[in-house]
Amino acid sequence: MAETASPRVLIVDDDHTIARLVVHVVRSLGFGQATHVTTGREGLEAMDEADIVLLDHQLPDANGLDILETVRARPNPPAVIVITAHGNESLAAAALRLGADDYLAKDQSLLEMLPQVLERVRRNRELRKALAAAEQDLVRAERLAAAGELTVTLHHTINNPLMSASADLELLLADPDMPVAQREQTLRDIQTALCRIRDLVRQVGDLRDVRTKAYLPGIQMVDLEAASQPPSAAPVVPRGGALVLVAEEDLARVVDLLLRHAGFMVERCGSVDDLRQATGRLGVALVVVLGGTDAAGAHPLGGFDPPDTRPWRLVALVAGDGTAARAAGADRVIELPFDPGSFTAELIAMVSGSS
Repeated sequence: MAETASPRVLIVDDDHTIARLVVHVVRSLGFGQATHVTTGREGLEAMDEADIVLLDHQLPDANGLDILETVRARPNPPAVIVITAHGNESLAAAALRLGADDYLAKDQSLLEMLPQVLERVRRNRELRKALAAAEQDLVRAERLAAAGELTVTLHHTINNPLMSASADLELLLADPDMPVAQREQTLRDIQTALCRIRDLVRQVGDLRDVRTKAYLPGIQMVDLEAASQPPSAAPVVPRGGALVLVAEEDLARVVDLLLRHAGFMVERCGSVDDLRQATGRLGVALVVVLGGTDAAGAHPLGGFDPPDTRPWRLVALVAGDGTAARAAGADRVIELPFDPGSFTAELIAMVSGSS
C-alpha cells in the first residue's frame, strides 16, 4: 500500500452521527480522503486504500478485535485506532496487545482527543516508514560492500593461477612441436592452476563467517583463511552415533542439527524396523524417538520397543509428562516443546555418564 503525504483515513462505524463528526474533524485537520463504511466486511475490503483506520468495536456483522487481528496479519497493514465503549479499559488493553496503534472511547472526550490521537498515530507511522527505509538502505550498503570485498578477493586469489594457465596454453598453441615431456609438464601445470581455481571457488561457496583484511590502503578483501577457521570455535568432541526416529520433519531437522553441533554422528531412521536394525551397529551412543502411535495403536515410544540390555541410551520426546515413556524403557524423557540449550546439555551429560 503506497502512502501519500496526507494520510487516507477510513472510518468503520455503523453510527452515522459519530461517523459524520469524525469525518468533519479528519478533514479539518488537513488529512487526505476520509471514507466511511458501516460493516466489518466493507471495512476489510476498503483497508488496502487506507493509511489510518478508525475501527469501532461493535459492528453489525463482526467484532472489532477479530477484524484487527485479520488486518495485522496482512503485509503493510494500515495503522488502526480502535473505538471502544466508555469505561471499557479491558477491551482497550486487548486491542493494544493485538497491535492497535491507539484507542478512543465513545464519550464526550472523543472529538477533543481525536486530533491528538490522529496526529500521534500519523507521526509514529511516518517514523516507522523512515526507519524501514533506513534499514533497507543499510542492508543495501552492506551488500554492496560485501560484493566489492568478494570481488577484490576473487581477483586477488584467482588472477595468478588464471594467468599461469593462460600463459601455458599460449605456449602450447605457439609451439605445436613441443617435446612430449615438456608438453606433459605444461599440461600438468595447467591442471594444477585450474584445480587451484576450483578450490578457491569452493572455499568461497563454503564461507560461514566473513572476516576481512586490507588489500590496498582503503580497500578491504575477504580473508578466506581466517573465515574458514574461526578462532573462537571450540573443538567438537566426538560423542558417537545418534539414531533419530522422528516423523515430524521440522522437529527432526532441529534435533539433527543440535545433535551434530554437540558432536554426534546423526543417522535419521525412516521406520521402526530401520531403527531396530541400526541399533545393532557398533558406536551407537544415543537413540532419540518421538512418542506417538503406530499401526497397532497407542505406543509411548512411537512403536519402538528397546531391549532390556543395550549399550546406548534412549531418549523419548513426548507431549506430556512422559510417565508411560519411562515405563516403556526410556532413559530420559524430554517434554515438547523443549529448550534447545538445555536439550543438548542434557544429552551430553547423559551419554558421558554425569547424570
